Amino acid sequence: MSDTRYIGVLLALCSSVAIGSSYVVIKVGLKDASERHGFRGDGHEYMRNLTWWTGMVLHAAGELFNFAAYTFAPAVLVTPLGALSVLTATVLGAYFLHERLNLVGRLGCALCLVGSLLIIANAPPDKEVDSIDEMLTLAVRPAFLLFCIVTTVYCLVLVHLVCPRYGHKNPLYYLSICAGAGAVSVMALKAFGLAIKLTVAGANQFGHVSTYLFAIVATGCIVVQMNYFNKALSVFPQSIVSPTYYVTFTSAVLIASFILFQGFNITDSVKSASLLLGFLTIFTGVYLLNFNGSDVDHPDHGSALSSRYELASLAGSFDSSRTRISLQDLPPPPRSTTSTRSSST
Repeated sequence: MSDTRYIGVLLALCSSVAIGSSYVVIKVGLKDASERHGFRGDGHEYMRNLTWWTGMVLHAAGELFNFAAYTFAPAVLVTPLGALSVLTATVLGAYFLHERLNLVGRLGCALCLVGSLLIIANAPPDKEVDSIDEMLTLAVRPAFLLFCIVTTVYCLVLVHLVCPRYGHKNPLYYLSICAGAGAVSVMALKAFGLAIKLTVAGANQFGHVSTYLFAIVATGCIVVQMNYFNKALSVFPQSIVSPTYYVTFTSAVLIASFILFQGFNITDSVKSASLLLGFLTIFTGVYLLNFNGSDVDHPDHGSALSSRYELASLAGSFDSSRTRISLQDLPPPPRSTTSTRSSST
């Protein structure tokens, strides 16, 4: 592994710790905003909360580390290391959000670490790009343009048709928007990072319009990404949101990178198999963390079956109480004429 890729790995690790910690701080801020301002996933009342802003600053710092990591290392290496943000969020969430980490969750954490090590050891280098205009040439090829168009249409359908009706029922709807916007933003950030890297090396890239175009696209996608991530995190537990977000985001980024660079620039079959094994190991670990997040022991979200029993028992007690009240309100039965005559006699 080259020296620059070691720098990329170190930056990616710092990014994962910062972003994973920010998930927990943002969730605490959203819960506080819900209690103080009645925020329930719609609107932007959470922006009045100081804890939420602290989490966002931490998240921004993590994204800056991530941006720098993409400059020094390929996306196929940096993006899967985001699993460590899920690990960080899960461990911190167990302490600060009281989201319990059971044996299955601990096994998921271990698998995330093993998968990350496999990917670090076997990730291929990026395709060599010598200028920002060459990156633009790759981006305007029909295959990647089609990917961007399909992603845009898909996100618009989710935003205007699906999320208003079903967004509060499943986090996947909000997080699919984050994944689509995130995949495009990563490619744009990689291009903008390349422009900065080449400029520092002496070849000024800020005289090219494409440098500013990539910066604008990245900024717009990040704004969309964070808006819907906050919506998902305000409605669903962090222990479910972060693993689901990781899997959807990583899958979208790897697909985008594969299309943009026309493959993963790897020819060794052993390294290819090891890389695939690393992906599968991480995805399995994240799935187990997600399974841990939806466990019946979760303090805020019990099983659906127990909830149904509780609702049924409440409904039954309510009906019985209403029956008792209605019987008490009935007028007494009239006395019979025969008994009245007997008493008078």
